[in-house]
Amino acid sequence: MTPAIKTAEKAKIDFSVHQYEHDSSVASFGLEASEKLGVSAATVFKTLVASLDNGELVVAIIPVDRKLNLKAVANASKAKKAKMAEPLDVERSTGYVLGGVSPLGQKKRLKTLLDDSAKAQSTIYVSAGRRGLEIELQPSDLLSLTNGQFVPLKAE
Repeated sequence: MTPAIKTAEKAKIDFSVHQYEHDSSVASFGLEASEKLGVSAATVFKTLVASLDNGELVVAIIPVDRKLNLKAVANASKAKKAKMAEPLDVERSTGYVLGGVSPLGQKKRLKTLLDDSAKAQSTIYVSAGRRGLEIELQPSDLLSLTNGQFVPLKAE
């Protein structure tokens, strides 16, 4: 039981947990999840953490087959610049290891941005807090649990 699953249970939302055998040699954990769960990459979202020029960390959730537009993260956060956060900072603030960072149940609640492509999906998959473990839930539930907002985040 991960903090992400506990958070979803406590909120009494509809969700499902999906587990698969994680292969540590794969380059993309998100694409591996899509493939092993047999679902479209457009429905599997990766949780990334960016660092703003003021030092604040921000969670950005985008489809696993897309790249993050850091300018969009900065604009949505009213900052001048954003860059990918240092791995140690990500693990310290979220409580999760890279490749298993969930937007739910983080140690420190961070500002959360969800790519607006999630609006087109009835449910999406995000990490449940461990490599090889995904949680499927409605995008609206993810936003309410993280106090997040929809923002266009994908690089074109």
